[in-house]
Amino acid sequence: MKSELWLATKPASEALAISTDTLKRRREVCGGFLEVGTHYVPGPTLNSPITWCVERCRQAFLQRGMQVRGGQS
Repeated sequence: MKSELWLATKPASEALAISTDTLKRRREVCGGFLEVGTHYVPGPTLNSPITWCVERCRQAFLQRGMQVRGGQS
């Protein structure tokens, strides 16, 4: 089984080459397409970091980009 890389917000945004604000705005609670439990996990307290599954987020961004472009690459 392939292991998944889960990172805090800043390292995840760097791995995905997007800003931390963009990553946070793409959560479904902000009207985006990244789902809690699948793409990210909030920490146990309000001050805890959010952790992100880099590969799942990358795939979600790819899928969203393809939808926006009408399936074109």
